[in-house]
Amino acid sequence: MVSRSKAIALFVATAALVAVIALRLRPIPQPLSYHHFADQRGWLGIPNFGDVASNLCFAIVGIWGLIFLLRLSPQELPDHFVDSRERWPYVLVFTGLLLTAFGSSHYHLAPDNARLVWDRLPMTIVFMAMVAALMMERISVQAGLWLLPLLLAIGVASVVQWHLSEVRGHSDLRFYAAVQIYSASVLLLALWLPARYTRSFDFAVIAAFYALAKILESADRRVFDAGHMVSGHTLKHLAAAGAGYWILKMLQKRRPQLRRL
Repeated sequence: MVSRSKAIALFVATAALVAVIALRLRPIPQPLSYHHFADQRGWLGIPNFGDVASNLCFAIVGIWGLIFLLRLSPQELPDHFVDSRERWPYVLVFTGLLLTAFGSSHYHLAPDNARLVWDRLPMTIVFMAMVAALMMERISVQAGLWLLPLLLAIGVASVVQWHLSEVRGHSDLRFYAAVQIYSASVLLLALWLPARYTRSFDFAVIAAFYALAKILESADRRVFDAGHMVSGHTLKHLAAAGAGYWILKMLQKRRPQLRRL
């Protein structure tokens, strides 16, 4: 494991590396076919039923997580959080998952760029709140609290920048992609940084769920053509919700380490 000063350097260096790579790349346009999902079957009067209904998993995990976090008594709280303030980024994580259920459902009912904004915005809340939570646990609570609003602003700005690029006719996903890549990188960094809680390996499982979700998203048509039962994008929603569930499971079962940061 590395020291706290080296942990800070790793967070900063990773952010700088992702930013430099993103800036050196040419603009990454969103494919024109992005909104043409494989499974366009409707059911019960709901168009694109599979991609719409699968968002229920986000709502379930989001509500479940919020109930767990907000109902922790003062006596139970120290079993899960060394500092009670560490709870709040996770509240935002599960709030973002709940909002993703609504935003993604709204988008998949009639996919277009305008609706996609409301799908991506709550996901950036999840990404950046998770980064802040890890900073609080691996570096310092005060640093994470101070950076939380800044990280959320960066996440929202990445979606706004992409949307404005679409409106101007020069589609560019670099900023939004950089936010996702940095968030996933921080999950893996957590494995090498001093931990104040047990179950650190859960972050690797969460990252694996996220990677699976991205693979299923890119294989949307191939998965659907394999049996015309379910599409890759529908399964992507389930995998991403699985990452949220694993975060909840980690919070429920982890305990503070004897050595505190």
